[in-house]
Amino acid sequence: MDKSCNQRGRIIAIEGSVVDVQFDHDQAMPNLYEAIDTKNFNGDKIILEVVEHLENNVARCIALGTTLNLYYHAPVFPSQDVVRIPTGNEVFGRIVNVLGEPIDHQGAINAIETKPIRHSISSLKINPDRLFHAQADILETGIKMVDFLFPLVKGSKSGILGGAALGKSILMLEMIHNVVQEHRGVCVFAGVGERIREGNELYFELKKQNIADKVMMVFGQMDEPPGARFEVAMTAVTLAEHLQDQNKDVLFFIDNVYRFIQAGAEISTMLGRVPSESGYQPTLASEVSDFQERIRPKESGSITALEALYVPADDLTDPAVVTIFSYLDALLVLSREKIQLGLYPAVDPLLSSSSNLNQAIVGKEHCDIAQECLKLITKHEELRRIVAVIGVEELSKADRLLYDRARKILNFLTQPFFTAEMYTGRKGEYVSVHDTIDGCRKIIEGRADTMSEDIFYLIGKFPETTD
Repeated sequence: MDKSCNQRGRIIAIEGSVVDVQFDHDQAMPNLYEAIDTKNFNGDKIILEVVEHLENNVARCIALGTTLNLYYHAPVFPSQDVVRIPTGNEVFGRIVNVLGEPIDHQGAINAIETKPIRHSISSLKINPDRLFHAQADILETGIKMVDFLFPLVKGSKSGILGGAALGKSILMLEMIHNVVQEHRGVCVFAGVGERIREGNELYFELKKQNIADKVMMVFGQMDEPPGARFEVAMTAVTLAEHLQDQNKDVLFFIDNVYRFIQAGAEISTMLGRVPSESGYQPTLASEVSDFQERIRPKESGSITALEALYVPADDLTDPAVVTIFSYLDALLVLSREKIQLGLYPAVDPLLSSSSNLNQAIVGKEHCDIAQECLKLITKHEELRRIVAVIGVEELSKADRLLYDRARKILNFLTQPFFTAEMYTGRKGEYVSVHDTIDGCRKIIEGRADTMSEDIFYLIGKFPETTD
């Protein structure tokens, strides 16, 4: 950072991650989100980010690292710029923190170009005619449940919603594996406020699958202060924007976007802001907007976002969860009930939704068969409650037939994952959307009526022996 200017201030208060810095009255105040450089007793550099201007030439800052051993009246040096991070192909296969510094013990990142993590989205030049009249480009993931009922379109945003231990992270990991292996795509993964163990497992799983060199990883995890956990999302989307500017279609994963909101709530509390009636920060909507609006298609390329969203106490009406809903094109809701039934991935097709499942995007055949399957699954939910009381034998012949077909559909939409082979003992399978549609059509048409539903559990394509 440039310290050549004479402008400098001093720390006058430290409360957790909030640091107040005072400048002389004849000095200009640093801009909002400007980075300020200081050091602690041990000589370790600490970056502060300006978030408020107070009276008496005081700038209130949030530390992007630990404030341990930071001391009163320590000198600070404004950088005249926001935080900048290294970008380029040198970041592939590396793990960086919120400041773009490597944390994988693999040496320095010798990137030529750097980019600011904060910028105005109003400066983007977008041709609306090209975006609104462009043909939707389906991104196949090889996961039956996703490709069939909730197809991904390049440039869209999809949310994976669920409470604790429902498989959000492993579903995202499988998508990374399949997209990179099958489509030779590039990915950016943001680990926001999640467990260190999960980040460690992700890195070694990507190394094991030989796809780490196609993924940029940014981590700001549970052990880091709220400033780092909040801004790490901006660091990650900056890397995605850089790849997008290089005419690449980027798959952007964030795990977990709720932790980004949670970190913002912690910062808001430390700044003394009065929370809203829901208990969250009063700036909730604007903070989510600042992040989500940067994930948008450009003429140079697209960012396809998959956002894992932790749902507190499985409550889908939580204000933070609802705020994110408006930015998503598809919602994949993971169900604890599906987990208990052993259906993986545990996506509830009736609670989930996708605006991409229409004839204009996926075609008439795909749309019609998907709607028939959803009708069967809806009927199954109605009959399931009756069966629990009177037994399946008491159903009419027509209802029993629909009930059996729906159970086969639900089993057929389960799938062994490559990234879960060590847990399931089954070899992972990539299933094309054509094979998924073909299998569901055969079940709907009754060509599997004589088969046991167990045959369809955790398989790939429709069994060859049924014709």
